[in-house]
Amino acid sequence: MSYTKNPYLPRVRARAVNMLRSGKSVRTVARYFGVSMGAISKWNKRCPMSGAFEIPTKSSRPKHHPKELNQVVVNKIIARRKEHGRCAEFIHKELRTENISLSLNSVKRTLDRHYLTNKRKYHRRPSPSPNRPEVAYSGDLVQIDTIHLWQDGKPIIYIYTLLDVYSRWAYAEASPKADTLHSIGFIQRAKAQAPFLFKMLQSDNGSEFSKQFSDRIKTTHRHSRVRRPNDNAHLERFNRTIQQELLRKLPKDITAINKALPGYLSYYNGERFHLGINLQTPLELTQKCFQAIG
Repeated sequence: MSYTKNPYLPRVRARAVNMLRSGKSVRTVARYFGVSMGAISKWNKRCPMSGAFEIPTKSSRPKHHPKELNQVVVNKIIARRKEHGRCAEFIHKELRTENISLSLNSVKRTLDRHYLTNKRKYHRRPSPSPNRPEVAYSGDLVQIDTIHLWQDGKPIIYIYTLLDVYSRWAYAEASPKADTLHSIGFIQRAKAQAPFLFKMLQSDNGSEFSKQFSDRIKTTHRHSRVRRPNDNAHLERFNRTIQQELLRKLPKDITAINKALPGYLSYYNGERFHLGINLQTPLELTQKCFQAIG
C-alpha cells in the first residue's frame, strides 16, 4: 500500500495480521480489509511473532539524496570543527583551498546536523517586580493585556483589555497601535470608568508594557513571569470570552469595535452572571466590597 498519514492504519494492520494468524487465509483477510494480498503478507512479515497492538507506517523520507556530500568531506568538516573550534566560514575557506567544491550553507547544515553549532537563544532578562498582593478588595490587583487581530499574517488591530481580579470588572478598547503611549492612555481612561481605585497593575512582558510604561504610569506595576500565561489567567479567560461573544461577530474595523464595546461591557459588568464569583455580577460584588469596607 502506498504511503499514508492515516493515524488509524497502524492498528488496522495489526488487526489484519491477528486475523491471518487466527487461521484465515490471505485472500479472505485481504478481501475483508480491502487491500491486496501482497500488503497482508508484508504486514505479517513486519509484525513480531508475539503480536503487536500497532504496525507503524514507515517514513517516506529517502535515505539518501543524489546531491548529498561525500562522507569523506563530511568527516573533514567535523574534524576541522573539533580541531580548531572555528566557524563555518573558516572551515569553508580551508576546504576551498584544498580544491573541495561545496557551498557555505552545506558546511553550516553539516555542523548543525551533527550538533556542532552553538545556537544563541534569546531570553528576556527578568525585571524586578513587586510581590503579587493578596487580593481581598476591588483594585488590589488589576490585570492588563492586548488581543491581536490578524489579517494577511500581520496584526492590524490591538484590543487593550483590563480586568480586576477580585470583582471581575472589565474594560476594553480597540487601538491601531500597541505601544507605551497608547497603553498609558488606555489605563487613564480605564481609571476614569472604574468604580474603584487601581492599587496594582499586572501585565505580561510585552513591549507595550515595558519599563518606560512602568516609570510613567502613576500606579504600582508588576510583570508576570516570562512564558507563564497562567499568571494572568483571569484576564486570559476574559480575552477568550470577549472574542467568542463579541469580536467574532464584528468586522475588523476599529470604529465598529469601539462602538460596540461600551454596550457589551455594560452587559458584562452589570448583567452577566459569573461562575467565578458565585453567579454575581462584577458591579454587584464591587458594591458589596464598598459596604464591607464601610
